[in-house]
Amino acid sequence: MSKEAGKRYEDLACEYLKENGYRIIARNVAYRFGEIDIVALEGRILVFVEVKGGSSLVLPRYRVDERKIRRLELAAQRYILTEEPKFEEARLDVIEILESGAVNHFRSVGRW
Repeated sequence: MSKEAGKRYEDLACEYLKENGYRIIARNVAYRFGEIDIVALEGRILVFVEVKGGSSLVLPRYRVDERKIRRLELAAQRYILTEEPKFEEARLDVIEILESGAVNHFRSVGRW
């Protein structure tokens, strides 16, 4: 996927999150071992979002495997340690944007 396409999917995911009451805190937070596409707050819950989009033989959500989830968890832990955001709990979500424009939101895909 091109950078432009990735940005477009992330923009759509941000719109979706805002429409559903989330506040976007950061985008494209990169660390040596991984990148967080979107950091948002849903009330007092800190939400780290991985965005997958596009069309292929495999649904975008299936491109988030255990290895990717582990890297996202490490990046989220680093974000919490370095940015010290105020929150009561945290979770890792995946937002899938299909070619049709449909948005699927999978909550709490990580281990915490």
